[in-house]
Amino acid sequence: MDRLPLGVIFLLIAIIGFASDSAPIGRLFIVLAALNGLSSFITYSTSEFGVTNKRILGKVGFIRRHSLEILLTKVESIAVNQGILGRIFGYGTIVVTGSGGTKELFPKISKPLELRKRAQELIAAVQDLK
Repeated sequence: MDRLPLGVIFLLIAIIGFASDSAPIGRLFIVLAALNGLSSFITYSTSEFGVTNKRILGKVGFIRRHSLEILLTKVESIAVNQGILGRIFGYGTIVVTGSGGTKELFPKISKPLELRKRAQELIAAVQDLK
């Protein structure tokens, strides 16, 4: 099951703080929620994923960069994990398993089923060429 995002929890605590006349706590948690939202936005806007006719590519992060580049012929499986919120809002975690058992996780990917479908189509096309 999906957990509530940290920013939502901060926002709920801020609302409770303002409702109970504890404005300093409310302000603190509003700032924390905004910082968490900004961090998520930066990660989202600097993430890149793609499938070419030869490889699967993934890059996540701005300052600290995590990237994956794996040949289609070396991909064993592509799994998609989606919780309730992921199904509603169209995001999920992609797990790419390469030959040798290496697993790469990319959390909170927009339209993960489309990425998996496209990758599987290209993998099938590459295998048909052999």
